[in-house]
Amino acid sequence: MFAGSHQLTIDEKGRLAIPARFRQHLNEQSGPQVVITKGPDQCLQVYPVPEFRRITDQIMCMEDQERAEVLKFAFVGLAVETEVDKQGRVSLPLMLRRQVQLESSAVLVGQINRLDLWSETLWTEKLSEVQPRLQDAFRNLKR
Repeated sequence: MFAGSHQLTIDEKGRLAIPARFRQHLNEQSGPQVVITKGPDQCLQVYPVPEFRRITDQIMCMEDQERAEVLKFAFVGLAVETEVDKQGRVSLPLMLRRQVQLESSAVLVGQINRLDLWSETLWTEKLSEVQPRLQDAFRNLKR
């Protein structure tokens, strides 16, 4: 499971060092292979390959073909399969970085089955936006 967040720096070549605990979980799921794409928020999503394939299988089975085409166009169409190198880094394509205003300061956030990569500025804004709804969300959680 991916949980927690890390403030990180993207180097001048567009590479991001994945923290060791996240790398370990990725390796257990799919070895060094990952899929990076743009999700519904202003962030990149990093998936172990099996999880990404599970989602694409769901897209292929959707009854609403119009929505399926939107997901294929944006979510699948922007996806890049890559691998974590021996130094624990992953290359982030410039096109994807531009989509989410990702420059050098970033926050990598565990989201149970994936990692979200935010620009530090947009992550701070999103956190402020979500904070007022957090108490209500917890009330709906059966614990």
